[in-house]
Amino acid sequence: MEVFRIHGGGPLEGVVEVSGAKNAALPIFAATLLTDQPCRIDNVPDLSDLRFMVEILESMGASVDQDEAGSWNVQANKLNPVAPYELVRKMRASICLMGPLVGRCKQAEISLPGGCVIGPRPIDLHLRGLRKMGCAIDIEGGYLRVDGKHLQGTRLFLGGRHGSTVTGTANMLMAAVLADGETIIDSAACEPEIVDLCQMLVKMGAQIDGIGSHELHIRGVDKLGGCTHSVLPDRIEAGTYIIGTAMLGGNVRIQGARDRHLNALLDKLDDAGVHAIIESSDVIHVRRNSEQLRPVDIITLPFPGFPTDLQAQMCGLMALTPGLSILTERVYPHRFMHVPELQRMGADISMEGASAIVKGVDHLSGAPVMASDLRASAALILAGIAARDETWVQRIYHLDRGYENFDAKLRGLGANVERLPGSELPNFLQVES
Repeated sequence: MEVFRIHGGGPLEGVVEVSGAKNAALPIFAATLLTDQPCRIDNVPDLSDLRFMVEILESMGASVDQDEAGSWNVQANKLNPVAPYELVRKMRASICLMGPLVGRCKQAEISLPGGCVIGPRPIDLHLRGLRKMGCAIDIEGGYLRVDGKHLQGTRLFLGGRHGSTVTGTANMLMAAVLADGETIIDSAACEPEIVDLCQMLVKMGAQIDGIGSHELHIRGVDKLGGCTHSVLPDRIEAGTYIIGTAMLGGNVRIQGARDRHLNALLDKLDDAGVHAIIESSDVIHVRRNSEQLRPVDIITLPFPGFPTDLQAQMCGLMALTPGLSILTERVYPHRFMHVPELQRMGADISMEGASAIVKGVDHLSGAPVMASDLRASAALILAGIAARDETWVQRIYHLDRGYENFDAKLRGLGANVERLPGSELPNFLQVES
């Protein structure tokens, strides 16, 4: 088990390249199962979640190989529509295999995903959608079995309690492209990662109208072919570096940061007094010297609203912002497990239901902290760089699910961050992970 040792102090300076988006790459890998023809996927980040996805695809009979860094070739010539528990349990996002298996094989058997530390993430909308498309569904022994021999296009509504379901939209899309007739998805998620998936499916021969909107029209086709597709840059990674520069000060050019995917963040940072220059459609330049930050209120919402995946990082920024800020979670109301760890570092944060009330402090102090999830990991690391003295961050395996070479990229910007084996952790900090 590895850990991070961080010595705080100093601004960030330089240029950082954003990797491909994990949340786009996972459904795109799943979409390769829709055809028996070869697919090439470029700009794929080297992450543990993607490696788990490769294992699952191979277990189902797909041929998967990497011919160079970031580029993968997938061909599912023969396909076994069973995704086993021992692999699926490692990654909740593997539920996105259900749509392509039902679309191509007209059946699927997938282990149900387990719980999630950031709160309930039910798949009821996925199942309701498939039933409306004529599928019979049986749940037994922890497995979801779908009989899709009568798969038929229809009209679906995918709005949920906390907004449109992103993975549910991906699943219905991938089932619908090979279904008989036309499918209309109302209240479809319009996240950039869904747009990226649609663009790949169109390259494969799918017929999809309304891409990027909340209403998708899909006309089913008999067969899809292979394609070459490059995964879009990761807007959450880009946002993390933008927030990090705001928190730590400095001068950072972020390559692969698409402003059209980050408008909600940039708007709030402008309110906070952070200067961001849009140099091109893929480059954002952030500078902060001695300007005093201003508090802001944030409500997380589905895209194009403020991303829930940047809430923890903004919580860290507001902890160092004079005044009172309020961060409210409307997507995952329980997603505040980073708060007690930030409090250990001296942050003044209190919870009121699904809102964090943050009173800015003069400084944070280094401390041993535990990462609870992917985005909390990034927030605690940034807080450690901003803090005085030394911070140890444990359970960084969460980080490796979604940030490629995060420590190396931060070191390239001047941060004092080391990745060490768990044996290097001081004895008094040794606890069971």
